[in-house]
Amino acid sequence: MTDPETPSTAQGPVTISTSSSERAPIIYFDGASCFGHHNGAIQIELAANLLMPVGAAVRVDVVQTAHLRCSVAAALALREALDKALAMYKQGQQQPAEDIPAVKN
Repeated sequence: MTDPETPSTAQGPVTISTSSSERAPIIYFDGASCFGHHNGAIQIELAANLLMPVGAAVRVDVVQTAHLRCSVAAALALREALDKALAMYKQGQQQPAEDIPAVKN
């Protein structure tokens, strides 16, 4: 039996609170405009392209969409997640396309 006064050293699975899921922002970006580090924190600026009509032409404006700040450990975890997501994407692209019949009955 464990002592309730003694903190546990075994880490269990991480549980994401359901109350925060719908409130988390969705951040879209087309690229990272710049990056660096300061006092041990990784800093990455995310940016997106805006298409702005100018008469009959279109001008592209770049706007910052997020200022990402994290620890080195969090940056490594993010990089691992991105690598795994890209591997999943690449694997899906290698699947043979299903033949679509030219005429349906």
